[in-house]
Amino acid sequence: MARGHDGIAYAPRGLCREEAARYVGVGTTKFDELVAARRMPKPKRIDGRTVWDRVALDAAFSDLPDDGVNRIDQLLARRTS
Repeated sequence: MARGHDGIAYAPRGLCREEAARYVGVGTTKFDELVAARRMPKPKRIDGRTVWDRVALDAAFSDLPDDGVNRIDQLLARRTS
């Protein structure tokens, strides 16, 4: 018996390369560069499949530096000027 859609909305834990790149908001070339520079995690191997752990991507993304500009402070400064 074929199983249909389970009806539960949840993010997958494992992502392919293209999905992982899209998840962190970059193209695949930039994602490959980030992985090579160890700014993004290396993938896991599941049998012959290469899979990125979404939770590890979240942690690596959180560790990336901010651009140094706080948009809220900028907007508040404009209102008080």
